[in-house]
Parts: sequence; structure tokens; C-alpha cells
Amino acid sequence: SMTSPALLMRVVASAYSVAEKAATIVRNVMSAGDLGIVEKTGANDLQTKADRLVQMSICASLARKFPKLTIIGEEELSADEVTEELIEDGHCEEILKKTCPAQYTGIKEEELVIWVDPLDGTKEYTEGLLDHVTVLIGIAYGGKAIAGVINQPYYNYEAGAGAVLGRTIWGVLGIGAFGFQLTEVPAGKHVIVTTRSHSSTLVNDCISALNPDSVIRVGGAGNKIIQLIEGKASAYVFASPGCKKWDTCAPEAILHAVGGKITDIHGNSFQYNKEVKHMNSAGVLATLRNYDYYASRIPNTVKQSLVP
Repeated sequence: SMTSPALLMRVVASAYSVAEKAATIVRNVMSAGDLGIVEKTGANDLQTKADRLVQMSICASLARKFPKLTIIGEEELSADEVTEELIEDGHCEEILKKTCPAQYTGIKEEELVIWVDPLDGTKEYTEGLLDHVTVLIGIAYGGKAIAGVINQPYYNYEAGAGAVLGRTIWGVLGIGAFGFQLTEVPAGKHVIVTTRSHSSTLVNDCISALNPDSVIRVGGAGNKIIQLIEGKASAYVFASPGCKKWDTCAPEAILHAVGGKITDIHGNSFQYNKEVKHMNSAGVLATLRNYDYYASRIPNTVKQSLVP
């Protein structure tokens, strides 16, 4: 007899469809033309109608199917009635066909924490840098990021009229990650990807000390991890507080699923249990390969400035 797929695989399969729905909402808000921008703490900390609608859609859709999950989203929203058209009930069949890793087969709903960034790269979204934007759904168990979904609503948007817009990348530790072509930066090349809108002396001093061949400045943590797994950059370095758990959970799971590594600037791993503080106050260091090369070159002055 067919046993039903493990809970983890059902959650990931649903998160995949929920993320695709989210991408449609993101594109619809943009094409309707009224972004409904609100400043949260300042001009670099924005929220749009898309952030609000997408978070409602993701959280309500997953909570309806899996009522005992803990779901933590970036936006503070009043629990208004979520309209039916925001609910996504589908799932990705292909994900359900994969075998759940043995260590995750017994997981119960109440043991999972879902970290949601409804629109990572909001500032870039408002400025029309649409390829920077991602929707992030991270899945944590025992405080660790074990699965994730990253949707890029505008992937391919510069490829012309016939091109398929958007893509969904997903991964589970012990299975791998899918929806992209895993590529490494050519050997010996040191390309650093870092923040576009949250630069500082510390951020720049840290990068200079690493003596890179080149530096890419882009928005969004999801987008930066994609640069690593597609071989556009060799390290993601952000020597500053500001990154939050919902920025790193999904990207971490996908990066770790393909053998990469992400930590804070001191080399501490991130914790994702529901009680944890939301801020990654000691920055981010991530690589697909050669983590130790970069970690060993972070200046002590930088480390001393960033308290975990």
C-alpha cells in the first residue's frame, strides 16, 4: 500500500505552490501601478501592498492546511479576514514523489517553524530592480533551517515577450536543491556579493580586507544566495546587523542542501526556533565553496564591532 508522504514533504510541496501564488500577487500589484508604499523605520525600510498581501496569502494558506505550524512573518499585520482569492490550496506533485530523509520522517506539525519574508528586496521592488526580488519560505526543525523555497517573481523579465516569467527554487537537507543550475565561480576568482542599500564603513572595510577581484551590490538576501549557487559570486559578506531570520532561513536551507555554508561574521550558525530573536545582529558570511578562505580573512576589528 502507498504510505502518504511525510509531513515535511507535504509542507514543502504546499510551500512551493503558495510561493508561486505569491509571485502572481507580487506581479499583479506592480502591474496595477499602486504599490501602497509605507515607511516602517525609514526610507530604506519599506513595506508595500505586495508585502502585506503576500504575507497574508502565505501565512493563511499554510495555516489552513497545517494548523499547528508556527509561522513567523516579517510584516506586523492585523488579523483581518483574509479573502478567499488569497488562499492557495495546491501543492507540487514532483516534491511529494521525493523520499523524505529518514531523520525527518517523524516530524510533527507543531515541531516546525516557518519563517516568511513575503517580499525580500522591497526597496529594489519599488525602484524597478525587479530581478532582485524574491519570496522566501524557510522551514526550520530543532532550531535548524532544513528546507526552503525561494521564488523569483521576475526571473527572466528582461528576456523579452515570449519568455516564461519567474521561477521557484526549493531544497531539503539530505535531498538537494532544485529549480536552478548549480554552478561554481571559476577557481581562484574572488567575487563578493553584498548589500546595495545598507552599506556602511564597516561593510566596506570588511570587503576591502578580503581583497576581492570584484564586488557585486544587489538587494535581497534570497537574491544574494542565488548569486552563490549560480556561480556569479563566491562569497556573500555583510558586516552589519539588519539581516533577519526570515531573510536567511530559506536561503540557508537551499545553500546547505548543495554543500554551502552560512554563518554570522564570527562563524556562529543561525538558530531558528520560535523563541529566537529575529535579528541576525552579527552579520552574514556565506559561500558555496571555500568558506574557510573567507572566514579566516574577516578582520578582528570587524568582528569586535559586531556582537552576536
